[in-house]
Amino acid sequence: MNVNQMKLKRVINASGKMSILGVSTFSNDVIEAMREGAQHYYEMDELYKESGKIVAQYLNTESALVTNSASSAIALAVAGLVTKDDAYLVEHLHSDPIHKEIIIMKGHMIDYGAPVSTMIHLGGGYVKEVGYANGCTLQQLELAVTEQTVGIIFIQSHHCVQKNMPSLQEVSKLAQEKQLPLILDIAAEETFYKYTNLANLLIISGSKAIEGPTSGIIAGDRQYIKYVQQHYQGIGRAMKIGKEGIFGLLKALEIYKHEQLSKQQQITLLDHFFELEKISGLQVKIHQDESGRNIFRAQIHVDEKKTKYHAQKLTKILQEGDTAIYTRNYFLNVGYFEIDPRSLSHQDVEMIIYSIKQILGG
Repeated sequence: MNVNQMKLKRVINASGKMSILGVSTFSNDVIEAMREGAQHYYEMDELYKESGKIVAQYLNTESALVTNSASSAIALAVAGLVTKDDAYLVEHLHSDPIHKEIIIMKGHMIDYGAPVSTMIHLGGGYVKEVGYANGCTLQQLELAVTEQTVGIIFIQSHHCVQKNMPSLQEVSKLAQEKQLPLILDIAAEETFYKYTNLANLLIISGSKAIEGPTSGIIAGDRQYIKYVQQHYQGIGRAMKIGKEGIFGLLKALEIYKHEQLSKQQQITLLDHFFELEKISGLQVKIHQDESGRNIFRAQIHVDEKKTKYHAQKLTKILQEGDTAIYTRNYFLNVGYFEIDPRSLSHQDVEMIIYSIKQILGG
C-alpha cells in the first residue's frame, strides 16, 4: 500500500498532543523496536507481566500494566476497584447489578474525546458527582463517602475547573484518611515521577509525552494492579495491546525526556507569531498552560470587526487548506485560538504565519 493512494493531506499540528491527529510522531528507535516486536512470537501473558515490571521500574511504582490506551486504563482501574478479587464479579461485571461508587468532582467531569463518566461506567462503577461546576470543597468530598464507595478519581488536566477546587495533595490525604484508593489520571502530563506517592493507581498515556505508539499505562500499588489484571480475561480482552505496541512503548519510555522543549525553546518559536500583529485586528499574547504545566502557547486574538473574520472561521479555513493546519481551539467562542509549539518546526511556524497572512490579506 502506497500512502499516497490514500489521498491524505499533510498536517501541521499546532494544537498539541491530540488524539485526533495521531497524538505524537515516533523516533526511529521506537519504530525499530516495534518492528522487532512485530516480527517475532512471544507468550503474551509473559510479555504482559515482564513489560509491566519494566514500566514499574521506570516509574518507581510497585507494579504496572500496559493497555491499549489511557481511556481503557481508566475503565480497567475502575473495574479492579469494583470487583477486587471476586472472580464471579469479574465475569459478570455488567450482567449483575453492582452499585459501587466512584467519587469524582463535578469540575472533573470532562470530555477528552469521550466522557470520563463513560469510562467509569464501562468499568462497572457508579459515577457519584460531588460539588458544582464552579467549585468543590473537601467537606463535600468527605460527606459523599458511603459504604458503597470503592474509590476516588482525580483528573489532573487543563480541561478541568482550576478555581475553588481541592488540590491533588488535599484529595490524596483525604483518600488515605478514608482508606479509599485514589485513581489519578495524568494522561496529558509532561512528567510523572512527582505523582507516584500521591495515588494508588496512575493513568498515563503512552503516546503523548512519552511519544510511543497508541497505548496506556496503569501503574501503582501491587494489590490494586492484581485486581485490574484479572479483567484481562473480562472487559480487558477488548482493550489488549499487541506485541509491537508493547515494544514500541518500552523503547519510548527508555528514551523519554521529562520536558520535550524548555520554556525558552518554546518562547523562541512562539515569538515569531508577533509578526502577525502587523495585520490590523490581530493581537498576540504568550501564556503558560492553565494547569501550570511547563507548556507555553501563543494566543492569537482576532478582532472580527477589523479582520472581517471570526476566529472560528479563520481556523476552519486553516484546517481546510491543502496543508491542514490544526490550532488549539478551546477559546474560539471568546475570539482567540492558540498555537502549541511542542510539535512544530521553524518551517511549520513560517507556514502558519504565511497562511494566516494569505487568508487575511496581510
